[in-house]
Amino acid sequence: MGLRYGVLLQEAGNQVDFVDTWLPNVNKIHKQGGVYVSRDHQDRHLVPVKVVTPENYHDDPDVWVVFTKQMQLADFLTRTAHAFNDHQYVLTCMNGMGHVEKLLQYFQPQKVLAGTALVATVLNGPGDVDFIGARGAGTMNLANYTEQPDEMTHRIVTELEKCQFNPNLTTNFRGTLLAKVVFNSVVNTLCTLFEITMGEYAAYPGADELSRQLINEAYDVCERDGVTMLNTRAEELASVNYVSKVANPLHYPSMYQDMSHNRPTEVDYINGYLVKLGAKYNYNAKTHAFLTHLVHLAETTRQAAANDVTSEVQNQAVL
Repeated sequence: MGLRYGVLLQEAGNQVDFVDTWLPNVNKIHKQGGVYVSRDHQDRHLVPVKVVTPENYHDDPDVWVVFTKQMQLADFLTRTAHAFNDHQYVLTCMNGMGHVEKLLQYFQPQKVLAGTALVATVLNGPGDVDFIGARGAGTMNLANYTEQPDEMTHRIVTELEKCQFNPNLTTNFRGTLLAKVVFNSVVNTLCTLFEITMGEYAAYPGADELSRQLINEAYDVCERDGVTMLNTRAEELASVNYVSKVANPLHYPSMYQDMSHNRPTEVDYINGYLVKLGAKYNYNAKTHAFLTHLVHLAETTRQAAANDVTSEVQNQAVL
């Protein structure tokens, strides 16, 4: 997602620097002279970009656009802190919850923008990214942490419009963030567990019933916490169906991409977050708790299988 936002902002006429902690990606981009970009597996072409590791970044951008996994953010911020200052803004559309509190340790509250992006992207490998969906098909919501948009906020929105991200600026910060958490708690988690695309999930005759159960439970939690959601429950179900059936039916969500590569998932920051928030109000979000456990069970069994394969290969090598 960082590559998608950065490449499109660069194409819109902005100076963009990329800062990445994943060395294979940094090294591959340096070797190639850029990143290979495709759209829906077609028109693969090289886009020149400038990328460095955090320790080697010493410029002073107007805006940071942050896309890391939740569990990687603290380390990224620590390693990049030397390049932060009080006049910079930060925009993030990361999945899950927990990132805003970390960003507020480095950026002024009035300069923190966060939101959600219904935009599908796949990293095929180092230096190779695939933008899923037709240009302009995705949407995003964003809000200022203070819920008071200023001139720079509107300038950022204008640049995002040029990229056809279809940004919707709101003054409902928590409702904006939790809308995507609820969406992901349905689609990302179920597609990951059953290793299916969003379209395959939506085609299941009982999908609406499954989605509705998870949405209702999530909304019960959020309403107890005093959050005004952006959508009604019916509108949230319609959003799940539109994105799954029309916008990105062939897409495997990011949680699946992590699971399939035996990487830790962000389920604790999505379904698990809703469980913990509900517990504050003595509400048992039992369906989300059950799915959280299932994802961790799948992670554990996949990792054990991967370790068994590694051990077998090592034993064969010794023999």
